[in-house]
Amino acid sequence: MVMIWACLLAAGWGACALMAQRLLPVTSYEAAKLLDGGDAQRKLLALSFRYALERLGMYDRLQLQLGELHGKLLIVKGSTWSLEATRLHAASAVGVGYAAACIGAGVGAAGDEPVICLLGLLLGVLLPVVKWREPAKLVERRKQDMLIALPDVLSKLTLLLAAGETMQRALTRCIVRVPGKPDHPLHEELAKACEAVRNGESFAAAMESFSRRCALQEVSLFTTTLLLNYRRGGDKLVLSLKELTYSLWERRKAIARSRGEEASSKLVFPLVGIFVVLMMLVASPAVLLMGW
Repeated sequence: MVMIWACLLAAGWGACALMAQRLLPVTSYEAAKLLDGGDAQRKLLALSFRYALERLGMYDRLQLQLGELHGKLLIVKGSTWSLEATRLHAASAVGVGYAAACIGAGVGAAGDEPVICLLGLLLGVLLPVVKWREPAKLVERRKQDMLIALPDVLSKLTLLLAAGETMQRALTRCIVRVPGKPDHPLHEELAKACEAVRNGESFAAAMESFSRRCALQEVSLFTTTLLLNYRRGGDKLVLSLKELTYSLWERRKAIARSRGEEASSKLVFPLVGIFVVLMMLVASPAVLLMGW
């Protein structure tokens, strides 16, 4: 029975892959173009299940969930991320789960172990869910990183403006870039806003685009404060930024505490595992002596 199940899974995957290679470039040229130059494994998973999900009408049935996923990926990947790329991401998630189920069924059939087959099926369900929820975690992590970096940017901006620096030059000097490391999301978005101003876009339009890209309430409050006091300048702008900085430092402390609690909770599971292993090592000689 296990062998039959493994053969059916493998045959289904092979049929989807074969049909996708022949038909998908015609039905979705953009999908093939997005994966052009990618590795064979990604093409086999994404393209085959992209075709299968389209033929089954799953994209139409899960249109609301797919829209939410696309919005989160758009925040993480940037404005160049397309809806077709989101569909490929969803197809890749399903493909990873299906591959895990096939591998589990194959190993279980080879060793005549139904438990391994069931574990493979469980992974086949869990892996797509984890991959589907991954963008939400990335968005939340990105927001926390921005909240952590925003008080530093405001502190530097306040000092530069108080010293008589212009707004554009002060914002440019607040951008921190470390060679060899990826840019911080807040600094990256701020650099895009400064570049837009240098290219002739108005300061108000550039800051509004910056606020939309960040998609964060605190950043919206920051940009609103800048735009309201931009033309007046002087002490009012500096005082407004100082008041905003105090509240943001409190948010940063709360995020630091929550991350510390997460780290301590993640350490519980390895410690419990080590404790169980130690107990087994200590108790096993006594159990063996009792058996003798």
